[in-house]
Amino acid sequence: MTEPWRDPLLPVSVRVADLLERMTLEEKAGQLAGFWALPSDPGTPVAPMEDDSGESAPGLDDIVAHGLGQLTRVFGTAPITAEAGMERLASLQRQVTGSGRFGIPAVAHEECLTGFMTSGATVFPGPPAWGASFDPGLVREMAAAIGAGMRRVGVHQGLAPVLDVVRDYRWGRTEECIGEDPYLVGAIGTAYVQGLEGAGIVATLKHFAGYSASRGGRNMAPVSSGPREFMDVLVEPFVRALREGGARSVMNSYTDVDGVPVAADERLLTELLRGELGFTGVVVADYYAVSFLETRHGITGSRGAAGALALTAGIDVELPTARCYGEPLTELVRSGSLSEELIDRAAARVLLQKAELGLLDPDWEPLKPEPVDLDPPENRALARLLAERSTVLLANDGTLPLRPCRVAVSGPYADDPRSFLGCYSFPNHVALPGDLGLEIPTLGEALTAAGFTVTEDEPDVNVLVLGDRAGMFGRGTSGEGCDAETLDLPGDQAALACAVLDSGVPTVLVLVSGRPYALGTLAERASAVVQVFFPGEEGGTALARIISGAAEPSGRLPVSIPRQVGGQPGTYLHARLGGHTDWSSVDPTPLFPFGHGLSWTSFTCSELSVDPVAATDGTVAVSVTVRNVGGVAGTEVVQLYLTDPVASVVRPQRWLAGFARVGLQPGAAARITFSVHADRTSFTGLDLRRRVEPGEIGVAVGRSSSDLPLQGSFTLEGPVRHPGADRVLSVPAEIVPVP
Repeated sequence: MTEPWRDPLLPVSVRVADLLERMTLEEKAGQLAGFWALPSDPGTPVAPMEDDSGESAPGLDDIVAHGLGQLTRVFGTAPITAEAGMERLASLQRQVTGSGRFGIPAVAHEECLTGFMTSGATVFPGPPAWGASFDPGLVREMAAAIGAGMRRVGVHQGLAPVLDVVRDYRWGRTEECIGEDPYLVGAIGTAYVQGLEGAGIVATLKHFAGYSASRGGRNMAPVSSGPREFMDVLVEPFVRALREGGARSVMNSYTDVDGVPVAADERLLTELLRGELGFTGVVVADYYAVSFLETRHGITGSRGAAGALALTAGIDVELPTARCYGEPLTELVRSGSLSEELIDRAAARVLLQKAELGLLDPDWEPLKPEPVDLDPPENRALARLLAERSTVLLANDGTLPLRPCRVAVSGPYADDPRSFLGCYSFPNHVALPGDLGLEIPTLGEALTAAGFTVTEDEPDVNVLVLGDRAGMFGRGTSGEGCDAETLDLPGDQAALACAVLDSGVPTVLVLVSGRPYALGTLAERASAVVQVFFPGEEGGTALARIISGAAEPSGRLPVSIPRQVGGQPGTYLHARLGGHTDWSSVDPTPLFPFGHGLSWTSFTCSELSVDPVAATDGTVAVSVTVRNVGGVAGTEVVQLYLTDPVASVVRPQRWLAGFARVGLQPGAAARITFSVHADRTSFTGLDLRRRVEPGEIGVAVGRSSSDLPLQGSFTLEGPVRHPGADRVLSVPAEIVPVP
C-alpha cells in the first residue's frame, strides 16, 4: 500500500503532514540545508566567496544521511557543458535519494539573472535593459525561454529577479536592478516572475528588503531608510511580484536595517512578508547570510545561535551549504533552547514546495543526460529584440541613423564581447578562459556585417564605445562588490572621449554599462549618444541595427543620467526639497531624466481628458491622444505621472503611475486611456498604515519624468481610507487607434 505522502492524488497538505509525522528531528532539519558541490570533484565544497568562518564546509556524505533541501549551482559554478552538468546533477540526486530513509530528491537551484547560468546558454540583456524596454510582455517571454531551458536539464528554482529599487548609482549591483522607480520595477519584475513560474521554475525574489539603499552605495553597508521610504519604495515591487506574479520563493537581503540584520528580523521575514503580504512559499538565505549573523554582523557568538536567529526570523533554507542549520539546530532543540515547532514550520514549507514540483512522487527520477541546445535561434532572436527595444538614444543631431560609410570603432570595449554581458552572465561570472561558449559579435564585426567599412584611417564617423566591464568584488568596474566612488566614467575614458571629440570627426558615443555615468559636456559635444545596459550576446548586432537605422531605438531610461559626478542622490523619485533649490549650491538635476529617450520620428501628445472627481475607493480615467507626426514608423512610450500637492506626510514631487508602449505608422494616432484607481495615490501615513487621502491629485502625461506637456488634476472625495491586501497595484492602459 502506498504511503499517503507518496500519493500524488492526495492534497499536498495531507501528504506533507503525513511525511512530517514519520520524520525524525534530524530528517526534518535535513530538509533545511543546501549543499554546494564542485561539479568536477564530487563531494568537494566550493565557496567562491568564503563565509569567513575559518571552518571547512561539510561534505555531502556528512549531511545527506538525513536528507537534503537544495543542491546549489551544479551548472553555474565551473566551466562545464550543460550535458556534463546534467550528468553531475543526476549523480548527486542519486546520492541524495539513495542515502536517506525516504529517498526525497533535492531542489536544484541556479542563477538566471541574464539567462540560465551555464555554459552555452543564451545570455540575454541585463535587468536595467528590461526596465529600459518598458515592455513587460517581452520580458515575460524572455523569462519563459530561460525557464524552459532550466527545466529541460533538471533545475527547479531560479534565483531571480532582483527587485531592489536603485537609490544610489554608485552601488555595483545597480546592473542587477531594473530601475529607480518602484512601479516600473514591479511591472517588469512581475512579468519576469510570470514567465519563469509559467515555465515551471520557482522564481526567487531578491533581495528582501532594503539592500539597494545601503549607505554610500557600498555593498552590504548598513541601511538607514525610514519606514515610509522602506515600505513605499523598497518593498513595493515585492508586493506586486508576490500577488500578481505568484513567486514561490524569496531571498533575504544581506544588510542590516537600522541595526537589525534582515536575516534575523522576524518583523520583516514573518510579520511583514507572510503576515501582511501573504507569502506562503519558501524563504532561502542569500549565500552565507546566516553565518554572517555571527561572522560579520556580530549579533551572536556561535553558528547554532546564528541558525536559531535566522530560523526564528523566517529563513527556511540555509544556502549555499550547511553550517548553522542541521546539527547545530537539532542540538539546540534537544537541549530545550529552540522549539521543534520552528523546524517543523520550515520543513513543512520546503516539503510542500517539493510536492508541488513532483519531487515526492513515487515515479520521480533524475533526468537522463542528453545533448541540449540552450541557445537556439529563437532565443537569439528574442535576445536581439530585447536588446533593440532597450537601446536608449539619448541625443542626436541628425547623424544617426548612419548609411554605410567608413567608421572608426574605438574605445576600451570596442573589441571585447564580454563588455556586453553582466556580472551574472556565465562567461563573466565563471571567468571562462578564451572560448566564451557562445557566438558574441563585437560592434565592429556587426557593423562590418551591416555593410560598413570599419577602418582606422580617414573615417567619416567615429563610434566610441565606453562604459563598464562587469566583474565581482573588484574584478570589474560594475557588478557585485564593484562599487564606485564617483559617477565619473571609469579610468581615463572621459579624457579619451575628449580627445576623440577634439578630432573634429563626427562622433557617436556608445555607452555600454551597468550603471549611469555623469557625462558632463560630453553629450553636447557628441553627434549622438546611445546608452545600452549590458545588452547580452546579441548586443553588437542590435547596436549595429540601431546605428544603421535597420531598427529603432525605442528604449527609455530606467535610471536618470547625471550631469555631474557629485550629483547624488540622482533618482527622480524625490521630494520637492530633494531637487534643485536656492537653498543649496549643489544642483542634482540630471542631464537626461528618468523615462527619456529619442526616436527616429516625432510624436505629439494632446487632448488630455481627466475624470474630475472620484471616491477614495474609486477609479479615474485619464486619456490622451498620441500621434506620429514624423516621416517613419516608430514607438512612443507614453508615461503617466501623479503628484500630491498637499498630503499629511512629504510625498515625492511626482511618481510614475502608468505607461504604455505604442507603435504607430507615420501620421497615425491612438487614444490611450489609463484607469487610475485611488489606491495608486496611497502611501504610508504617520501611523505607518497605508492610506488614501481625499484632496487634489495632479496628473501629468508626456515622454519622460521632466517632459510632461499635458497637465491636469482630479479630486478624491470621501473619508480617509486604509486599503487592505487587495489594493489595486497596477494602472491598465487601453490603446485604441483613432483617425
